Amino acid sequence: MKEIESNKHAWGQLSEDHYSYFKKTLTEGSHKLNKYIQNELGDLSGKNIIHLQCNTGADTILLAKMGASAVGVDLVPDNIVYAQKLADDLSISNVSFIESDMMEFMEKHNEKYDVVFVSEGAIGWLPDLNKWGKTVRHLLKDDGFFYIFESHPFFMMFGTEQLSKNITRIQYPYFSNKPDVDEHIGGYASESIDGVEAYFWMRKVSDIINALASAGLHIEYFNEFRENFFDAGECKSVGNGLYNYDFNENLFPMSFSLKASVYCK
Repeated sequence: MKEIESNKHAWGQLSEDHYSYFKKTLTEGSHKLNKYIQNELGDLSGKNIIHLQCNTGADTILLAKMGASAVGVDLVPDNIVYAQKLADDLSISNVSFIESDMMEFMEKHNEKYDVVFVSEGAIGWLPDLNKWGKTVRHLLKDDGFFYIFESHPFFMMFGTEQLSKNITRIQYPYFSNKPDVDEHIGGYASESIDGVEAYFWMRKVSDIINALASAGLHIEYFNEFRENFFDAGECKSVGNGLYNYDFNENLFPMSFSLKASVYCK
């Protein structure tokens, strides 16, 4: 698929810079899973966890540090190379990495896991959430659970330059099925790279929930938060790896978490 290949190329331009950035922040101890993820994941000691769309593995390593045997999966070959290098540099042995397109992963990988984990800017890069939901179910043990922390689709509708001025003008239509195409990528852990084509799909709340429910998963909770995990422009750090606008005390959600399992509990 041309969009996936284009995204693979685009993200590959950032791999080395992301490795350098996360090596520094992990070594310093400044890169951490945010407080919501830590609290909601709970004790991972002795669990097998798979982290989908892991980039260069920084969060996969944090999961391993929480006591899990962790596996990271990513589309980009250089991301996997640098993820393993990052783990080796930090002497993290209970982690490994797999290169794969998520749209093909179910046909390639049959291991089962206690936890399937997705976080922070991942699912918008996928062209087919129904296939994603089936992949999540395929990877889960019957007594395991799925967890995601992501930007809220409501927040994703707005242009951040306008939103930073408290102007809520819709830039990305909520019901659009066509990906937005950007000619640059990066900026949060590297310099922005121009001359690429990066395809990103708007996802409705119902897209996410229905993709999991139709795959046979039971939604245990869907939580919404006013903070987000990155500075979207004129945001301020509120600690614990989270950011918010000064004016957004109770106006709108910027992120959400969802937990799902195979059986009702």
